[in-house]
Amino acid sequence: MALTNIKRGAFLMLAAAPMLTGRAQAQSDADPASSSTRPALRVLLGSGDASASSGGTFSYNGRFYRGSFTRDSEGRVVNLVDIEEYLYSVVPSEMAARWPAPALQAQAICSRTYVLQRSDPRRAYDLVPSELNQVYHGVAGESADATAAVDATAGRVLTFNGTFAQIAYSSCCGGHTEASAEAWNTTPIPYLQGVVCTWCTDSPNYRWNATLALDAIAARYAPQLAPFGNLTSIAIAARDGSGRARSFTLLGQHGSLTVRGSAFRMAVGPRTLRSLLVLDLQPRVAGGVAVDGGGLGHGVGLCQWGARGMALQNRGAEEILAQYFPQTKVDYLNR
Repeated sequence: MALTNIKRGAFLMLAAAPMLTGRAQAQSDADPASSSTRPALRVLLGSGDASASSGGTFSYNGRFYRGSFTRDSEGRVVNLVDIEEYLYSVVPSEMAARWPAPALQAQAICSRTYVLQRSDPRRAYDLVPSELNQVYHGVAGESADATAAVDATAGRVLTFNGTFAQIAYSSCCGGHTEASAEAWNTTPIPYLQGVVCTWCTDSPNYRWNATLALDAIAARYAPQLAPFGNLTSIAIAARDGSGRARSFTLLGQHGSLTVRGSAFRMAVGPRTLRSLLVLDLQPRVAGGVAVDGGGLGHGVGLCQWGARGMALQNRGAEEILAQYFPQTKVDYLNR
């Protein structure tokens, strides 16, 4: 069924966006990376030296990028690149290029949808090349397997009720993905409610342990903890439906302070507290708290290690996406 009411608030699609249709054109119908009908994606690279090169590339600060470049009003370099060529670098930057093809294809569909759903045409650029949006390293970041995954899914996007789905992904969910509303205190999204995942057990971050130093935490929360005396311990105040810590209690000598889980994780460091799936907290001598946890990242949407696990069990890209984004479907941009 054709999607005729698709909301296109993304990159430069407002005036020249292709419509979504229920069927894909054959791969041989057109080269998706060289279509002249699609407007260019604008990636803000930053300040620095840029010069044209051969073969449809240019050099920026010693690194080659596909497409061309312009400069914004502040003199910063903006890469003008076809979305498919952009994905050639993004997919292997966001997921290990050696992973099975269905996992890379699921990542390609997610990354393509992310661009179309999140970019803002009112700005002088659409995306930045970092984890603030998606990691993008130019030509040096490309790999043959990831390029094949992008080409195999050319024009395929994830939709919900005729609009681009809101995309999120993280490394490993630890056994249960997180609801977007819990992670970011936002309005619930039907297809981002959190699901059980039995596929990510091979991740080195599926289970982990760490030590939280009480003095470091006390220093970060010094103004708030001042009325309660010295910090003596930490406890989980509440959990959400996925088992993640919704809030923590910082126990002082004369009272306690409750802080939101996501804020606490940022305060202690997201690489120390790798996720909010905290399975156990135990006091430890020498002024620390021992943490047993699972997963890496916010846990919303696609679990990348779960996608790998499903792919190793011969599950296709669409089945992977249906697992982590229930109620959505894969549709096609009519090139």
